[in-house]
Amino acid sequence: MWREEEASKNLVMKGFEMGEDVAEIGTSIILSSGKMHALNVLGTEIWKLCDGKTGEEIISILSDGFDVEREVLEKDVIAFLEDLKELGLVYEE
Repeated sequence: MWREEEASKNLVMKGFEMGEDVAEIGTSIILSSGKMHALNVLGTEIWKLCDGKTGEEIISILSDGFDVEREVLEKDVIAFLEDLKELGLVYEE
C-alpha cells in the first residue's frame, strides 16, 4: 500500500520554485510488511513508474521533468531501484 502526500508535494514544488534544497522532504509513504518507507519527490516519481518499465525507460521519462544532468539522474535512479529491490518492494522479471 502506498499514498502520495499532497501537502508535502505542494511544499516541495514551492521549494523548487524558490531554489531550495527539498531532497529530504518526503512526498509519499509506502507501507509494506509492517514497515513504513518515506520517499522524496524523485523517489516518488520513480516509484510511480515501477510498473514494468526498465531502468533506462524510467531515466528517459524523468530526464524530461527534472533539471539535473543525465549522469546524475542515472546514478540516482539505479541506486534507488537497487534499494527498492533489497527491500523487496520491486523485482525484475
